[in-house]
Amino acid sequence: MIEDTELETYLYISPNKFGIYIYDIKKSICLLKEEYNFENLTQNIEIQYLSEFLEKNIFKIEKLIGKFIKNIFLVIESKKITNFHLGINKKNYDVVFNKKYIENLLTEAKDLFKENYHNQKIIHFLVNNYLINGLNHSSFVENLHGNNISLEVQFICIPNNLVLTLDKILEKFQIKIIKYMDGIYIKTFFNESNLGFEEMVHKIKSGYNENEIILIPKKNKNIGFFEKFFQLFG
Repeated sequence: MIEDTELETYLYISPNKFGIYIYDIKKSICLLKEEYNFENLTQNIEIQYLSEFLEKNIFKIEKLIGKFIKNIFLVIESKKITNFHLGINKKNYDVVFNKKYIENLLTEAKDLFKENYHNQKIIHFLVNNYLINGLNHSSFVENLHGNNISLEVQFICIPNNLVLTLDKILEKFQIKIIKYMDGIYIKTFFNESNLGFEEMVHKIKSGYNENEIILIPKKNKNIGFFEKFFQLFG
């Protein structure tokens, strides 16, 4: 019997395709998938079609796997997803740039973004470059000494009103969306890889990109503060 913790459910939506995938984490295989491709000249996500797609497939999949789908990871491609870029500059004398120092800078950036973009939900928070004492670093290097640091960060966001709409649709099936992800970002990150879609999604949601900051809900106090990289409270 397959345990609930061994399965993840991914829902993919775009203007031209919907898909549901049941992924076995332990075996790293896709157990089931249902996809629907269609022509859409507007390039907007058709909410009515999405509801019909879920109505047709959710209960069928639950019957096949013998379990109710309670949680789902939603991967979305939409022109409503926005990328925001922000530069952070700090000058200090002989500072040790450790994880705690970088964490504080990233927290400031996140808080500043949220203050100015109340209508956006952050779905990915990335550090694209570290410039320390004039030298570029593509990833974080622990305990460097220096007098100045610049970070180039990127926020990938989805409008709150679209989140509310999608949440309500899934609630009709007693399913909770536990994470939103950007399909374009995922495909771009694994651009030269032969990985299947489901494995790419699993890797990204599990922190495979060491330059992605994992945002943790504030109510979740029991997990460790660091995983592969920084985890900041959302």
